[in-house]
Amino acid sequence: MIAIPEHAALTLVHTPIGRDAEIASALLKEAGISARIADSLQDLVGSLGDNVAFVVITEEAMRGADLRLFSAWIEQQPSWSDLPFIVLTARGGGPERNPGAALLSEILGNVSFVERPFHATTFISVTRSALRGRRRQWEARSRIEALDEKERRLQTALEAGRLGAWELDLATNVLTTSSTCRGIFGRAEDEDFSYEDLLQAIHPDDLDEMKEAVRTTIETGADYSIAYRTIWPDASIHGAEIRAQLHRDRAGRPIKLVGVSADVTQRLQAEQEQRHQNELLEERVSERTRELKKAHDLVLAEVSQRERAEEQLRQAQKMEAIGQLTGGVAHDFNNLLMAVLANLELLRKHVAGDERASRLVEGAMQGARRGASLTQRLLAFARRQDLQVGPVNLSGLVTTMEELLQRSVGSRIAIHVEVADGLPQVSADANQLELALLNLAVNARDAMPDGGAIHITLREAEVATDSASMVSGSYVVLSVRDEGIGMDEGTLQKAIEPFFSTKELGKGTGLGLSMVHGLALQLGGQLALASTPGKGTTAEIWIPVSANSVVAQPLAETVPDKPSETGPKRILLVDDDVLIAMSSADMLSDLGHEVVEVYSGKDALALIDTGECFDLVITDYSMPGMTGAELAKALHERLPYLPIILASGYADLPPGVEMQAARLSKPYTQEQLAHTLSKIF
Repeated sequence: MIAIPEHAALTLVHTPIGRDAEIASALLKEAGISARIADSLQDLVGSLGDNVAFVVITEEAMRGADLRLFSAWIEQQPSWSDLPFIVLTARGGGPERNPGAALLSEILGNVSFVERPFHATTFISVTRSALRGRRRQWEARSRIEALDEKERRLQTALEAGRLGAWELDLATNVLTTSSTCRGIFGRAEDEDFSYEDLLQAIHPDDLDEMKEAVRTTIETGADYSIAYRTIWPDASIHGAEIRAQLHRDRAGRPIKLVGVSADVTQRLQAEQEQRHQNELLEERVSERTRELKKAHDLVLAEVSQRERAEEQLRQAQKMEAIGQLTGGVAHDFNNLLMAVLANLELLRKHVAGDERASRLVEGAMQGARRGASLTQRLLAFARRQDLQVGPVNLSGLVTTMEELLQRSVGSRIAIHVEVADGLPQVSADANQLELALLNLAVNARDAMPDGGAIHITLREAEVATDSASMVSGSYVVLSVRDEGIGMDEGTLQKAIEPFFSTKELGKGTGLGLSMVHGLALQLGGQLALASTPGKGTTAEIWIPVSANSVVAQPLAETVPDKPSETGPKRILLVDDDVLIAMSSADMLSDLGHEVVEVYSGKDALALIDTGECFDLVITDYSMPGMTGAELAKALHERLPYLPIILASGYADLPPGVEMQAARLSKPYTQEQLAHTLSKIF
């Protein structure tokens, strides 16, 4: 071997003919190429190395020799190396003249044939070509070594940063990953990891975001950067951060994504924990804010509620005072009308032949009856009217009244009735409900002077909790809605007050809505009004559903069992008002009965206790000292079979009294009195 300086070459020469070797060596030396002559093929093979520029050998030296050593060395060359061989031959390098040249080409690989005898210029030209090729291989080795060094440094940096390298071919979706990259996704170093495996490893909630990021990078060329959750084969949740750049071909077409991946599980967990803490803090702040706002709103609501309660209390006290006053006046007026009607009825019999006197009496009686009707409305407002409460089929009541209502409102007003199916019966007085519905329809008609429609509906509703006006339970709502002029808020607040009316002077009494309001309250429901100026008014009567489907018997028929008797009776009449007692006694006497008058319950009991016998007791309910109900109870204890009639303008009776006495509403006529007596005797 001959050492050579940089940019020089070492050449091995071996021929079995020394003269050829000397000539080749001399020619190489003349060309400035150092050479060493090998003594044998073994020596030649042993001298081969990366620093050898090329080998000159004769065909005769290789003929018949064991070339496996050459073949083994050539196969073990580095990837950059392809050692040139120059073979001196007497038959040329073509297969036609030299069949062995093909075998040598196959074994040696990079071989050039020089036919002897050769010109020096030819030989030198071949050797220089071989030397240039070898130098290019050495340059490639230097570049490969430099790249290898960079690769080692890059790999060291990736390992130090625990980064995994990867590459995605966009045409085939073939994913190439490093072992570190596969480990970030929970795979072993030697485990296959395709692009489909990658997609399946991404958390389903993050997969669309990842695909969108890839699409954006391919379309715009922007750097690919994303962090997402991954699911390892053991179902544990981890985090990966991926960064990549887009590579393009010479035509600018995107061909692959090359990037790195990092395990950011701890970072994502820390961020998640931080978000959780922030959410908790925000929730606490929001909760505290809500609490403060709720407390503030509560204070305002309490203030507003207190103001409303005070206003409602004032209104309730006002209405209660009006109701008490109205009820008292109506009751007293009822008693006066009782005396007037009774005396007028008796007087009418005495002037039966006098036409003018009969006309005057009849006019007075009509006026008294109108006064009685007025007192009934006042008593309804005061919730003291005498109600015959029982189960009422409200659907049938409204349906049968439709024709009457249409006649009452006239042809310019249309009546529309809508009744829900399967409505239960309500607990009410059918006659009073008919009157209330008629009042509402007439009010609706008066609110539409130019015509329109009245909508009457029935529906069932539930009240979940008890309130000041209604208890919880099931109700049937009777709604009457018009399309009239409506009422403002101030008018609406006064609408149920007695004698308040928006109608012209001389039209209406102002008692229609107040009567309906009182009736609803007395039945255990309420009257709800809603109105908008120019759009109409809706009135709703809430009536409780009846708990008993059996129709109640009229109270007047509930009398003690006693054998029927005919003929004049001895009757005890009890009333604290002398005028009423006198007029009632006159009507009874005119009917042929014997009447004994007393003016208090105590006097009545004292008379009974003396042993006086009577066929019937008629007593007023409202009396000082002892009410008619208390008297009836005491009489029932003494004389269980003694019939009792309880007369009153309104009903405020304790439980059980209804079963001990018949009822007679004031003011009553002689005919009504006689009818009641006929039911008892």
